[in-house]
Amino acid sequence: VGCDRSKNLVDICGAKHFQAFVCDALSVPMRSGSCDACISIAVIHHFSTADRRLATIHELARLLRPGGTALIYVWAMEQEYKNQKSKYLKEKNGSKASEKEINTGTAQRPLTDQVPGSSSQDSAYSDQLINDSKDEGCDARPVGPDSRLPVHTNRTSFQSQDLLVPWHLKGGTKKKEENIDTVLVPADSKESQELSPVFHRYYHVFCEGELEAACRSLDCVRVQKSYYDQGNWCVVLEKL
Repeated sequence: VGCDRSKNLVDICGAKHFQAFVCDALSVPMRSGSCDACISIAVIHHFSTADRRLATIHELARLLRPGGTALIYVWAMEQEYKNQKSKYLKEKNGSKASEKEINTGTAQRPLTDQVPGSSSQDSAYSDQLINDSKDEGCDARPVGPDSRLPVHTNRTSFQSQDLLVPWHLKGGTKKKEENIDTVLVPADSKESQELSPVFHRYYHVFCEGELEAACRSLDCVRVQKSYYDQGNWCVVLEKL
């Protein structure tokens, strides 16, 4: 059974005869200990505070039976790891090399607009996780409550852990049921100005060791495995 915050995505699953429902990852309406296994792919990096990211992991653990396992994937700050570029970076020079990303400029938004309920305690927790991971070579710093979020340039290395990633709506004839996705168009074309409204999605990209440190802070789970996979940090947990 699957769940997602997006009703449109859940409807697509239903149309394909999969079981899915709409919910928030911070509060999943399922009985505790009811799952043998859970997966969380590309979800937790959208939560804007360390407390919420940790609460999401705790909620995932709540769903597991003792001995059950969970797999978590989050976007990595390190898109180049052990001298190897991730697929995300490589695609910039792939089959679409002749096309250019829409230039999103240097627009910025206040972090306070993106992080309701942020606190000094949360900032301290985030600082601690970053300090724990600095030994692994990540020198990024968390964005403070009075800072502004940078807008990321697609298919490039991350310059900040907290950022907005531009998503471009596909052409003007888009149907209601189609997904919002990134789109590549010539930067100087009329289409780039008229047919591609830009949506900004918040991301917190994880430094090496940060996800594992958050998981290890919970006494209800054990980290079985932690690894890097194509621009993602990944952890396998076991419910105690």
